Amino acid sequence: MKPPVVVTLHLDQRKLPAEIFDRFAARAGVFRDRRQREEDAWESFGKPGRDPDRLGGVLSALADRGGWVPNLKIAQLRNHWDQVVGQGVAQHSQVVGFDDGVLTIRAESTVWATQLTYLMPQLSETIRTRLKGLDIREIRVTGPHAQSFARGHMGGRRRYLR
Repeated sequence: MKPPVVVTLHLDQRKLPAEIFDRFAARAGVFRDRRQREEDAWESFGKPGRDPDRLGGVLSALADRGGWVPNLKIAQLRNHWDQVVGQGVAQHSQVVGFDDGVLTIRAESTVWATQLTYLMPQLSETIRTRLKGLDIREIRVTGPHAQSFARGHMGGRRRYLR
């Protein structure tokens, strides 16, 4: 015959009922709390503040708190660049960056950079009205990057060894 489990596991018979009862009492408390929350939810159904937010509102709040608004506005500007400057100019220029309130636009030639420079007052007004919340202090227009013939960190100077 096998000895009782209490003896095999070296348990105190006086504490055993209390340990088992405490576990069941804790589970009953969890079920009671869950039932109470369900009843409270049904009582407050349809009252102000209980309706879920729309997805757009949640995402805009998330973007505001995360500091993503400038990046999202620049992405929006890049996607709709042709609507801001026109189809012809948009084919020859692009938005390349936004750092510390400075919007940088690159044109594919100096002629198009000059054209964008002439459009600067219209351009800044259009961007400010369409992209509210984007703080642009300055707009820089750059031409194409010229090829650098400098070699290494010496700035193109040759070193002659003797």
